[in-house]
Amino acid sequence: MSTLRSFLNACTAFAIVACAVGMGPASAQPYPSRDITFVVAFVPGGIADTVARFVAQGVGAKLGRTVVVENRGGAGGNIAAAAVARAAPDGYTLLVTTTALAINETLRKNNGFLATDFKTIAIVASSPEALATGTGNPANNLAEFIKNVKSKGANASINFGSAGVGSGSHIAAEYFFKEIAKISAVHVPFQGGAPAINAAMGNQIDLLATTLGGGAAAQIVSGKLKGLGVASAKRAAVVPNVPTYAEAGYPVFEASSWVGVIAPANTSPEIVAKLNSVVEEVIQDPALQQKLTSIGFEPIKETPAQADAFFRSEVSKWGGMVKTLGLSIN
Repeated sequence: MSTLRSFLNACTAFAIVACAVGMGPASAQPYPSRDITFVVAFVPGGIADTVARFVAQGVGAKLGRTVVVENRGGAGGNIAAAAVARAAPDGYTLLVTTTALAINETLRKNNGFLATDFKTIAIVASSPEALATGTGNPANNLAEFIKNVKSKGANASINFGSAGVGSGSHIAAEYFFKEIAKISAVHVPFQGGAPAINAAMGNQIDLLATTLGGGAAAQIVSGKLKGLGVASAKRAAVVPNVPTYAEAGYPVFEASSWVGVIAPANTSPEIVAKLNSVVEEVIQDPALQQKLTSIGFEPIKETPAQADAFFRSEVSKWGGMVKTLGLSIN
């Protein structure tokens, strides 16, 4: 009897193990099994929000899930970044942000997170930093502008406007003037890109420092602003007549505002790879590429490793400029 009982117990145990093993893969739900949230680091209507909504629609359609866009602006993008850094690394809460994430690593103190708390899924698109002026300025390109300033003597100074303090446009322009062009320049911060553009069109400031994707491209194309130079290795498709800094006689200086999709650091490589593949597929759509190009952005296609390497290099590059300029925001 005891032998029979032992045999039955053994069979029962075997059946339980077999069921558990057999049910394991079947019970695991494939990603994604529910809706995904894009936490956008800035308010509605801005660059990050615009690109996020383009991408969210395409990603949702391809994955068969709704991608909810949630705007959490504030602290230069840090409020959203902190929330995603603390989120579960399961691929359902993702950050859509800009170059600000790389800049803030050095610029802002007590962020509550580090760049290493994130893993880059994709850098979706980028728009080069640019310098423009009102039509009342006699200069037609960057070389002429700098020459005119220097002709006024060693103590000559200009002013330039940009959206906010510590933005990529502010930092890139100030670094260029101080370290490369070697002229004195005073920064005039504005409460957004539109007021800065309007000030330049009204010849109220000497120069506008902006990204082409910030609305300046349309004004340059219309002739309401003069595009003097773009901080990129080649000319921008949206304003092909505007030369690069290198064409103006200065070393190649690249600075851009990009929009990226970022995950918490411990997100599995499989989820990151799947999201990267879907995002890149969305970006390759000709209609979306046309939309991005028309507002001054260049679509980017990269693997997760390439995208993450780019983000790390941006942290280093912008950090170097911030330190050189001695900028800090508490």
